[in-house]
Amino acid sequence: MNRKLSALLSLVILISSVLSIQAQENWTHLRGSNLDGHSVSQNAPVSWSETSNIAWKTAIRGVAWSSPVVFGDQIWTSSATEDGKELFAICTDFNSGKILKELMLFRPDSVQHIHPTNSYATSTPCIENGFVYVHFGTYGTACVNTRTFEIIWTRTDLNCEHMQGAASSPFIYKNLLILHIEGTDVQYLVALDKRTGKTVWKTDRPREFYDNIEPVSRKAYCTPIVITVNGKDQLISNGSQLAIAYEPETGKEIWQVFYGEDSTVAMPLSYNGMVYVNSGWMLPKDGSPFYPRLLAVDPTGTGDVTKTRVPWEVDVDVPQISTPVIVDSLLYMVHERGTLTCLNAKTGAVVWKEKLKDQFNASVLYASGNIYLFPVKGKTYVIKPGLTFQLVAENQLDGQVKATPAIVRDNIIFRTDKFLYRIGK
Repeated sequence: MNRKLSALLSLVILISSVLSIQAQENWTHLRGSNLDGHSVSQNAPVSWSETSNIAWKTAIRGVAWSSPVVFGDQIWTSSATEDGKELFAICTDFNSGKILKELMLFRPDSVQHIHPTNSYATSTPCIENGFVYVHFGTYGTACVNTRTFEIIWTRTDLNCEHMQGAASSPFIYKNLLILHIEGTDVQYLVALDKRTGKTVWKTDRPREFYDNIEPVSRKAYCTPIVITVNGKDQLISNGSQLAIAYEPETGKEIWQVFYGEDSTVAMPLSYNGMVYVNSGWMLPKDGSPFYPRLLAVDPTGTGDVTKTRVPWEVDVDVPQISTPVIVDSLLYMVHERGTLTCLNAKTGAVVWKEKLKDQFNASVLYASGNIYLFPVKGKTYVIKPGLTFQLVAENQLDGQVKATPAIVRDNIIFRTDKFLYRIGK
């Protein structure tokens, strides 16, 4: 009887623990658990510095621009040595900032060249209850048990020629882990069984758009999203040359929008029945400066909808790297060179512009009624969303910032080139 009671009590405690973790606010992917840049925190920090409102600050080994992800009391980050010869993951305790585990995942025999502004660990992990998935592009993808730190499976055969390094991040969809692999040689999406790592489906990008262009124009660094359209899910992937919607369970194409050119980095967005996709660099024939476009797409069509389902596009001060955020029908985007633009998400009309004297790589976030912008040199601008530019605060930390932070449980998990911070109480 005592044994049965003890076993029952243990089961109740286990279930309660699992439910408690699931009820917590987590930050499971790049740009949040919904991949939309929105945090559900009600009292996120507004003001901080190196000497104020810092719960802890922990040195992180390696060079990496990947973002932190959070589940329960664990923060996971990927990292790499500067030369790319060691690729590893780090688990940090949310409460204390203590490093719980540094786990070596891959030691490549050889590495490709990367762009000087990139790293060998730029792809952000994704996490769920019990498992974290860490991706390093062509060098490998791994699933790790977050309770035991056991490596459950690895794949090192999802290869491509990155040319300037990997950046696309994985994401979890039901029982699948979905990856965008787009290099100068091959371009495809692949869905893995998240428990075994085995391929469930693989879909090549349409060859007719890639075969007759220069290799440099075939490359993308984007991370897809999943949206629901008329009760059915769509996987939206804005790679080089064109954006495509797929059935996420099968990889079958639904619609496509052609825009041409290469190097898409910014993620797609979805709001109020529309999808917003970044074209990547456009290279004008007349030698004028290259630029990206932002296109609004109605996702209810099928086939080639380039001429029928794109109500507007803009090509002025559109960021290539940073993903915008949409709040109350207004879209906020910040160009790499500092021009902040507010657009009407329905029409594409400019509501206002503000020039910030900084450079930006990290994506824009929304939390607790404020918009957060993260320049490369450690500053954070906090502004109010609305029909005019309203600055709330400017905050400064040491170091370089390219990783988009996580805003979770009224704290900001902030990664610089050398440290991981928890900002807040």
